[in-house]
Amino acid sequence: MNSKPVDPASRRQVLKAITVGLPAAALAGRATAADPPAPESGAPAPGTPPQSAPSPATPPAAAATGGMPAWQFFNAEEAALMDAIVARLIPADDLGPGAREAGVTTYIDRQLAGAWGSGDHFYRSGPFASGTPQQGYQLSYTPAEMFRTGLARFAQAVRQAQNGKSFTELDAAAQDDMLARMEAGKLDFSPLPSAVFFGALMDATIEGFFCDPIHGGNRDMVGWKLVQFPGAYASYSNDIERHGVAFVREPVSIANSPVHDMPMHGPTPQPEKRTQLDAPTVKEAA
Repeated sequence: MNSKPVDPASRRQVLKAITVGLPAAALAGRATAADPPAPESGAPAPGTPPQSAPSPATPPAAAATGGMPAWQFFNAEEAALMDAIVARLIPADDLGPGAREAGVTTYIDRQLAGAWGSGDHFYRSGPFASGTPQQGYQLSYTPAEMFRTGLARFAQAVRQAQNGKSFTELDAAAQDDMLARMEAGKLDFSPLPSAVFFGALMDATIEGFFCDPIHGGNRDMVGWKLVQFPGAYASYSNDIERHGVAFVREPVSIANSPVHDMPMHGPTPQPEKRTQLDAPTVKEAA
């Protein structure tokens, strides 16, 4: 995160570079959050359990206005803050929509409400110790606990630093400055290291921007169109022999991927079985 203005073309080149190392399956299907960075020096012990995290509000049963999602994990305040954050991490520019327009907040909300958010596949029995960046995530928080705690701490830190203003009330430059402080570990989110939370925010935002739209993000496949990823085609059999020809189809989601184009043949004919009574005669054998 850099508080200085970034050229849109440069920003998009970075996003394209990110997808080069991702397998197609990770882009088409549900992506798994990458490991956040190691805790900051001087941070509380990694095994410290979450404290004072606000309980989730009951999500709206239905949208109050057309087009607004019913949140499964976030309450209204958390959703508004998350939407403003992702809008700065991947902002809209002259090259295309950003994370807010792509529905990234909806993607993150669904992931936090599910098995990933509850740490279903996380090892959480300890002991927990500070590790190196190469060792990955070392805290006892589930993703849901981390996001609920981190968003509350960030909202509090912003009001303290910005004369009582919320993050959504700040201009873009001030928002970028607060995010840069979080990325550098300069905000106190005790007992959660703020740099770890920033890493989780960035990972989830990138996932939501490039995921299959069935997961709530990448609305209208804007992320795939940006990097010219074709999506979830079931087969390329009709294009295998088209050498030197550009693939110019629109990307498709898993939900509307066309059926396999290759003609389906019947079962391979099997040789006729002969019983002992059908054994060839001496004359036939000759």
